[in-house]
Amino acid sequence: MILYPAIDLKDGACVRLEQGDMDRATVFNTDPAAQAAQFQAQGFEWLHLVDLNGAFAGASVNGDAVKSILSATSLPAQLGGGIRTMDQIERWLDSGIRRVILGTAAVRDPDLVHDAARRFPGQVAVGLDAWGGKVAVEGWAETSEMTAVELAQRFEQAGISAIIYTDIERDGVLKGLNLKATVSLAGQISTPVIASGGLAGLDDIHAMLALEPNSINGAISGRAIYDGRLDAAQALALLKGGS
Repeated sequence: MILYPAIDLKDGACVRLEQGDMDRATVFNTDPAAQAAQFQAQGFEWLHLVDLNGAFAGASVNGDAVKSILSATSLPAQLGGGIRTMDQIERWLDSGIRRVILGTAAVRDPDLVHDAARRFPGQVAVGLDAWGGKVAVEGWAETSEMTAVELAQRFEQAGISAIIYTDIERDGVLKGLNLKATVSLAGQISTPVIASGGLAGLDDIHAMLALEPNSINGAISGRAIYDGRLDAAQALALLKGGS
């Protein structure tokens, strides 16, 4: 099980939003590359990057910050936010991103997901962001009529590497992961599922470890790491079978 530290980028800085609201952003570091290097030094194995401005613009906005992160670390990184064309996917993978995350595109242009997954095996994931069980798009600014399960099942045979399931209502507010919904989703598909939204501390790590083996592939943590509620060393030791 992998713990992904989140670097959410807004106007070139590392921030955390509350429930996806761009007006409720807390800046934690103005140097994304330094933050990424710190995560690597702490022992994390992956990075989770999101171009928040890009999610609204539909194209890369914080590209320079992402490239600085890739230059500063040797960790594999997954990136979401505004990636909606094959050309954008190819450019990011050529730049060193290990896995692209398609969110809005998964709802608006499912053929793109299928085509990209075939062209880039193991390098395409779907970001499934839900509010009240319904999938949100356009940087969470709009809610579709599609349920999380319906969207996930749409890509069962596409060959995507993972689904990142975010409970928007919990994101950034430290209420704990919605493991019940995440495990329910994972039980209805064969694609690996990564939990996101609300991870608050070691209790969430213990709860994940208590699940049936392979229930979920991992989890993303943002605010809890930045404000010290989640001790990175303790969390990583637990996940590796330490005490």
